[in-house]
Amino acid sequence: MTPLDELCQVPFHEADAPARARILSRLADTELFAALVAEPVGDNVELQIYDLPEGRFALACDQEERLAGFIGAPVAYVALPGRILAGALAEEGRGLLVNPGHPSQLMLDAGVLGWLVQALQARPSIATTEAARALGAPTPEAVALLAEPLAQRLGDMSGLVGQLALVSAEWDGDGQRHALILRGVDSAHEAAVAKALAELLAFLPELPGGVDIGFSEGDYPAGALVIEPPSPPPAPEPARRDPAAPPRLR
Repeated sequence: MTPLDELCQVPFHEADAPARARILSRLADTELFAALVAEPVGDNVELQIYDLPEGRFALACDQEERLAGFIGAPVAYVALPGRILAGALAEEGRGLLVNPGHPSQLMLDAGVLGWLVQALQARPSIATTEAARALGAPTPEAVALLAEPLAQRLGDMSGLVGQLALVSAEWDGDGQRHALILRGVDSAHEAAVAKALAELLAFLPELPGGVDIGFSEGDYPAGALVIEPPSPPPAPEPARRDPAAPPRLR
């Protein structure tokens, strides 16, 4: 089962809006294997386009074996991130069929792909916690909407983020909003981390007032929802040679 399959416990077109948003967000970051008419020649590729009653669709899977299995034979393909494939197809007014016959089967028309591309252009609203008049516990609505998607996103940031806290924030002249406060992020990675979180927020229903993103090593307020990414997997131990083995001859 692939990460896309795990998110599609309920079929995409039957899922609620937040679940569909999480699926599309994951699709954007997934390497897809798209069927081609023929083997690439240099940098030139031609996607295999299928004429379906719903429109014209390219075909892609998140595993090479799935693509060959659906077609029933080896097939030329190009591997590229979902966000790149979505952008190219949306520009041409074509849709994308993903993982047919699997739990994560998706049929995304050009309109959905266009929305996906637009969401990926989201820019973070950066805030400094020092400028906030007050920080406090997030609202139950914010926790219900963001807790699970944030935990999933942090799973992709192991080693980049120490902790993330969801808090309510009150700014002078700007009323009450929410904020994501991150700890333990190298300054060289702050822009990329903020952009990834902004993309996630763009896929979800908007909270009243919006959500800012900030970086601080200070204490979190009481009641903050604190999320930690999983620890990076341990580095594999180097293979140890059996001391009783005969010497290797060169």
